[in-house]
Amino acid sequence: MCKHEEKSCPSCAAVFECKVGDVLKCECYGITLPAEAQAFVQAQYTDCLCRNCLQQLKNNFAVPE
Repeated sequence: MCKHEEKSCPSCAAVFECKVGDVLKCECYGITLPAEAQAFVQAQYTDCLCRNCLQQLKNNFAVPE
């Protein structure tokens, strides 16, 4: 049985469904954060962020070409 949990994003307060029991269907699946962004998230938050906030962090920490 898959474990799904409704959560509130600690960054923006948006409500989303965390699918830790089926990560391939979770909102965070497919977003790869640079090491600096991962360290920022670990230092600032104790729970999952919504897809929009993760994508924004990814963009903010992107290395310019």
